[in-house]
Amino acid sequence: MYIGDYLGRRAIYSPEALAIVDAGKAPELRLTYARMNERANRLANALSAAGIGKGDRVAMLALDGVEHLDLLFACGKLGAIHTALNWRLHWRELQHILADVTPTVLIYDDSFRDRVAQLAQAETPVRCWIHLDGTGVPGSLEFNALLAGSPVTPCHCETLGEEDIAAIVFTGGTTGLPKGARISHRQIAWNSLNTLIHDLGHGDVYLNVFPMFHIGGLFVYTLPQIVVGGTTVLMKRFDPERVLRLIERERATIFAAVPAMYQMLTQTPAWAEANLSSLRFCTSGGAPLPVPLIEQYTREKGVRFKQGFGMTEFGPGLFALAPEDAIRKAGSIGRPNFYVDARIVDANNQPLGPNQVGELVLKGPSIASGYFNSAAAWAEVIDADGWFHTGDLARYDEDWYFTIVDRLKDLFISGGENVYPAEIEAALYRHPAVFQCAVVGIPDPKWGEVGKAFVALKPDETASAEELLAHLSDCLARYKIPCQVEFLPALPISAAGKVLRRELRER
Repeated sequence: MYIGDYLGRRAIYSPEALAIVDAGKAPELRLTYARMNERANRLANALSAAGIGKGDRVAMLALDGVEHLDLLFACGKLGAIHTALNWRLHWRELQHILADVTPTVLIYDDSFRDRVAQLAQAETPVRCWIHLDGTGVPGSLEFNALLAGSPVTPCHCETLGEEDIAAIVFTGGTTGLPKGARISHRQIAWNSLNTLIHDLGHGDVYLNVFPMFHIGGLFVYTLPQIVVGGTTVLMKRFDPERVLRLIERERATIFAAVPAMYQMLTQTPAWAEANLSSLRFCTSGGAPLPVPLIEQYTREKGVRFKQGFGMTEFGPGLFALAPEDAIRKAGSIGRPNFYVDARIVDANNQPLGPNQVGELVLKGPSIASGYFNSAAAWAEVIDADGWFHTGDLARYDEDWYFTIVDRLKDLFISGGENVYPAEIEAALYRHPAVFQCAVVGIPDPKWGEVGKAFVALKPDETASAEELLAHLSDCLARYKIPCQVEFLPALPISAAGKVLRRELRER
């Protein structure tokens, strides 16, 4: 068994099973495991001919599509490293990342041709440019022609081991330049096992809406689906109306998204008639899912929700909250998955008991192998006993259900009191007019810092700042209530669906 050859095994076990539906293509692609393995072998041979071997990085700048998986599995066969880039970044930020990870090949789609043209004229380590569609920048190769002209001969890296790196996945970058987590073959295998234990089974159909430069896109369910021989449906990027149509048409059994996406689905005109009866469950992560939203999905569509929690450095399969606990333990991320150890510690790294707020720390075999070219940054988050410090403030109850209170960096201190924006946001979401909200700390000459709320209202709903503050005063202590409310048409959202607090602070 070659660690990198998942598709080679699937091509033996279930060659004619439907592996991928790429709904972002025109016409759509429906690919069996045999076809997927053939594509990966062809790409691996093409990359090998271009000089790519074990340990080399191959970069991709593209919206979601099957080519991300072609590259991941081709790299796995060669022992090379899949390096997907965040397409929201400025070309100069991309240039900085390329200089750091030094890929010699960059695969890109036509959506980012202008950025690639600027990179091609600048100094980068890239020597081979491959475009997926369109005309490409001068001198670049065409992806499909490259596949067609390459042999289908199986490729293997005989020396590949479980600690070798399969991918570099960059942290969210919502607070600065992202760091590249080194994702080993061992980490992928253990994350897959945690996910399989978490109720993924044969015959599941998963619709992926997360960007594939993110662990959500590659590793939440997409890779475990390959292990069990399931079907994954891809779309270029999140489109609420298309999501509902695809769930119904493909009879999806699993769907995962962040709360902002679930909110958007309820606002599209297609929501009222959408048939979601094929779904076994939906998974939500990235932020607490508002209870009114859970109740709406359950009442109107019969959807069962699981809450999840993960992170780039430790994989997406860290915590899970079962559907039967969605209301009873609302706001909780659930319990650690089977092969994950978790603690809450104080500022002196001492373990805390139930219902005490401290930092969440983790241990387990699904941890990353450090940051690429940044041993010092990794040393800052791993303590002497090997616990990974998440930067999340959390607590657990007597039943060992964990709840994220907030990010350490998002906490602000007002008049000597700790204020957790997530608590205020949860209260704001209970107002029927609120569609999106975020609270940040801003300087104040009297109290040091005070809260400012940014709010986007639901269509056809109205609310004043005074009304929202009065709503908060019914459930929160006075020092927690923001001093300002600013209404926006929509909050800035990252490609992974999370609110960009940095942009709000800069306002």
